[in-house]
Amino acid sequence: MAEQVYECMFILNPNAYAKNPSGMANVVDDLVKNSGGSILASRLWNEQKLAYPINGHRKGVYWLTYFSIESTSLPKFTRACKLQDLVLRQLAVKVDHRLVDTLVSVAKGEKIMPQPELATVSVVADDVGIDEIEEDAGEE
Repeated sequence: MAEQVYECMFILNPNAYAKNPSGMANVVDDLVKNSGGSILASRLWNEQKLAYPINGHRKGVYWLTYFSIESTSLPKFTRACKLQDLVLRQLAVKVDHRLVDTLVSVAKGEKIMPQPELATVSVVADDVGIDEIEEDAGEE
């Protein structure tokens, strides 16, 4: 199988992050690397109040990571996240291959070059109106 690129949002323990911010980045990177993946981009997203308490925490540190990993290794990664006490929640989503370069560039804070406009398909309305189409469909 080929490696897939995933976007993962972590909610991390805010107390542990306040004590050792760089250590938390290493924890996230190690979770990916120990599962057989490689980091493309990893950064702090935000620290904010949670919608509901998680394990007694009312605030959480949101950490965004893009990584590539074999799809068969993703369950190993998910299990490692659940076993890590510093990770309150995580969600990994597969990224469409056409969006990978742009999303990783944005996550790294790089300037994005404008893409050429895609060809657009224009819809030309003919003489038949929407009301007439609905009436014709009802007669059958």
